[in-house]
Amino acid sequence: MSCYIIKGGKKLEGEVSVSGSKNASLPILAACILNGKVNKLYNVPNISDVQTTLEILKTLGCNIKKDKNRITIDSSSINKKEIPDNLMRKLRSSVILSGAMIARFKEVTFTYPGGCDIWWIHRTSSR
Repeated sequence: MSCYIIKGGKKLEGEVSVSGSKNASLPILAACILNGKVNKLYNVPNISDVQTTLEILKTLGCNIKKDKNRITIDSSSINKKEIPDNLMRKLRSSVILSGAMIARFKEVTFTYPGGCDIWWIHRTSSR
């Protein structure tokens, strides 16, 4: 493990860019459904789980624009209440979108989330 040894007498200063967090970004992306307005998010990590979530939001009818370090999501135009199976199965956290859809529209249709076969193992092991 590397370390820094600082001997007194001089002021230490500088800047560090902190990358965005997937575990914070995914619930925030889901929450954009709730207000039915334009949402601007900054410092969202460019990873596959985020890209899949944005793809689901687009499929539901959200208008999404990316510009450098900013993602703008307009959820006022959502016109579908079904999360496609092929996208739902790409990641476990896709299920968090269902809560926002139910809260806003009182209904949603979706399949099992992906990334985890525990439900299938449990279902088949009891036979």
